[in-house]
Amino acid sequence: MKPLLLWSDLLIYLLVLMLCLFFLRLRGDPQTREHWRRVFSTRLGMVTFTLILVYVGIALLDSLHFRRALEPVEGTQSSSERFYDNQVTSALDVMLAGMGERFERTYSSPFALKSFAKENMKDEKGALYRDFPLLDYAGRHLSKPAERWADVLTKTIGALIWGLLISAVLVGLQWALLRRSSLPWYASWVTQTVVICLAVWLVLISPYYHVLGTDRGGADVAYQSIKGVRTAVLLGTLATLIMLPIAVTLGVMAGYFKGWVDDVVQYLYTTMSSIPGILLIAASVLLFQVYIDLHPDFFSTGMEKADARFIALCFILGVTSWSSLCRLIRAETLKISQLEFVQAAHAFGVSHSRIVTRHILPNVVHIILITFVLDFSSLVLAEAVLSYIGVGIDPAMGSWGNMINSARSELSREPVVWWTLSGAFFFMFVLVLAANLFADLVRDAFDPRTGSGVVST
Repeated sequence: MKPLLLWSDLLIYLLVLMLCLFFLRLRGDPQTREHWRRVFSTRLGMVTFTLILVYVGIALLDSLHFRRALEPVEGTQSSSERFYDNQVTSALDVMLAGMGERFERTYSSPFALKSFAKENMKDEKGALYRDFPLLDYAGRHLSKPAERWADVLTKTIGALIWGLLISAVLVGLQWALLRRSSLPWYASWVTQTVVICLAVWLVLISPYYHVLGTDRGGADVAYQSIKGVRTAVLLGTLATLIMLPIAVTLGVMAGYFKGWVDDVVQYLYTTMSSIPGILLIAASVLLFQVYIDLHPDFFSTGMEKADARFIALCFILGVTSWSSLCRLIRAETLKISQLEFVQAAHAFGVSHSRIVTRHILPNVVHIILITFVLDFSSLVLAEAVLSYIGVGIDPAMGSWGNMINSARSELSREPVVWWTLSGAFFFMFVLVLAANLFADLVRDAFDPRTGSGVVST
């Protein structure tokens, strides 16, 4: 096994480290800690944050990449030489028990034992006939097809028992540490139990059945849906973090200094808003793709090439999506700069940098936090749209957009192949809904207009 560190792997672990340092820093700021306590004092806050952490955990497991060592071929290499597979594997792939390695011929519906499409087959006498062939991996352990649902029920009950046992251990440890806390941790514990039971059930049943069926190429749809989590989480986070410094800096400068600075910033975001975003992003991605194709020697594996395109897409989305937040920050800064405490600071000769950091930024932080979460959701959806039109994530990487793109022609079939689109939709829906609900709670806790946010005096 040879570890492989992609640029996106490094970035996601740096982001997690920054998040941990951020929450540790909150312990030294009673006011900010109180605001976050309000967020987590509700059952909804606990549930949504737990779901977001689950998605982040999946993304982290899928970011531990390595290449398996190939078996030495006698007579072709020395014993000291090692060659490695070009296919990149992650820790998540190992935990999913090889779901990504079990390919059928073509479509198959959820929990099916036979293919979705008829094929020409021969009977024992050599005569041709058309029928639905048996799948290569699903249901092979059954002696009779009629035993399928009884077998599924048995394995579900076993998975439920194991899931409850694992949940009892984990929740018990958390209860021992947090039983004196006034926060509604029980809501998080219930969510964890449900997620653990589902995960255990999927791991235990997937070697025997395709839970969400297979797509046109015979790949497991449940596996593809889970692999899309890392792409969505990392793209939404990175693109938003690239966008935030640009929007906040320009917006505060325009609203605080006014005059020619305001004119320049308005010209910039008006120009950016006038350019069709999809066309600009598509053109930028295609130009970078041409660069990658002209320099294949820069990448040793197909995954590294796909990762480079992914990083470029994150950067392009971040650079092209700052205008809306900049306009909001500018308007809020214009209003705050006219308030009495800011005018008093000017009268006492306080420097511009100190006024901005002590009076302006604390009162726009609620807009930044809300926009961070909402833009995260919109960027996840944007990736799906871009992949749908063919300029998004490389097909070598898991992506809900690529799944939707491949499923568009399946909806016109008779009968309809619905499970590919449904798998991508479900995972995307849960993530975006959790992020949006969490954003509402953050807004209520930090917005000065609600009476609970920060107001500098």
